[in-house]
Amino acid sequence: MANHKSSLKRIRQDKVKTLHNKYYAKTMRNAVRKLRSLTDKDEAVKLYPEVQKMLDKLAKTNIIHKNKASNLKSSLSLHISKLA
Repeated sequence: MANHKSSLKRIRQDKVKTLHNKYYAKTMRNAVRKLRSLTDKDEAVKLYPEVQKMLDKLAKTNIIHKNKASNLKSSLSLHISKLA
């Protein structure tokens, strides 16, 4: 266990940040899952910009890696283009 006052504060801050990051990462994963499960192209095209915006924001704030965001956007756009 930490003894310094600053170490204790850092532990408290890390808990809050971890909870915040987990929430947004989980929200992003659910949005990606929802988009992948869609079979209607019109709905998917409508939802894609929102998911893309979410991925870009999370990459900008280092919640996910920028390459992961790019890979997800690429695979989702490929999925949308294959829909009938």
